[in-house]
Amino acid sequence: MTWIEVCEDKKLQDLPYKIELNRRGQIIMSPTRFKHGYYQAQIALLLKKLLPHGAVTTECAIDTTEGTKVADTTWSSPERFKVNENAYSCSVAPEICVEVLSPTNAPDEMMAKRDLYFQKDAQEYWLCDEFGAMTFFNRSGELAHSVMCPEFPARIEA
Repeated sequence: MTWIEVCEDKKLQDLPYKIELNRRGQIIMSPTRFKHGYYQAQIALLLKKLLPHGAVTTECAIDTTEGTKVADTTWSSPERFKVNENAYSCSVAPEICVEVLSPTNAPDEMMAKRDLYFQKDAQEYWLCDEFGAMTFFNRSGELAHSVMCPEFPARIEA
């Protein structure tokens, strides 16, 4: 079996030993494609460049009421980083939580993650689609651009 077949096989989207936990403690994961990692890395590099005073992480585990969710990229202030730096997973979400949409992700799943991160005190939630287009949110709803990082581009170029 190839990685493409794994990514496209619907039966393999909820393997019981991978990345996230649901509220019942079952381990779940959705396979990603090469471009997912590319966007994740580009977002991390841009965040570090544009907000150099904070900490950028990838694959950041966050405790939520629906289990442990893993944000693709995050940015934390030095104060928030101190709260979480020695933990296995964050009890308080980083200020910026970013998800990169995969073909296996449903839009309602991504909006549910947004709400869970806000419940854990995230200030902004960003969503990168499969073509690099960015959508920004705060607790009030969708934003034209990030308030915390206004220079962040509306699209990640491939």
